[in-house]
Formats: sequence, C-alpha cells, structure tokens
Amino acid sequence: MKINKIKNGSSLTMAIEGRLDTITSSDLSKEITSSIDGVTELILDIENLEYISSSGLRVLLSTQKSMNSNNGKMIVKNVPEIVMEVFDITGFVDILNIE
Repeated sequence: MKINKIKNGSSLTMAIEGRLDTITSSDLSKEITSSIDGVTELILDIENLEYISSSGLRVLLSTQKSMNSNNGKMIVKNVPEIVMEVFDITGFVDILNIE
C-alpha cells in the first residue's frame, strides 16, 4: 500500500493505492492518527485502491468516528467499482460520505 498526503490549511487529502487489508490497515491507521491533528476535512482518495478487507473497513469507520467527534468531516472519493461493491454489501454507503 502506498499513501500520498497533501495538506492545504486544515484540509488533508490522502491518496491510498494498493491493498487495504489486515497487513496494511495498521499502517494506514497510524498514518491517519499522526496526520489529522488540526485537520477539519479529511479526504481519502481511493481511486487506486485495489482491495479492502474488514480490517480496512474498520480503519475507515474509526476515522469517520474520530473526525465526527472533533467536528470535522471525512470524504471518501473516487471509489473504484470493486470497493463500492464492498461498501454496498456492508452498508458503508450509508455511513461514509462518498463522492
């Protein structure tokens, strides 16, 4: 998994590439936790995400809750069809702010 970050004021965009699974989800969680201090808008661009497992979904849910509790917002954008199917099946389409 590869993560590219672009910060613009209080907005942070993280582009995630590759697989978000049991092995890589802890890396993403640590990267998000260390990067969101002072961030009011987190944009996760997952255009190049090839796979997401339940542990990856857990990271997204945890991050969504964290942003909500800090009066911030998280946007997931450029969702590939294969990942959107997982979001549909798991009900994450109703939880996440997807653009």
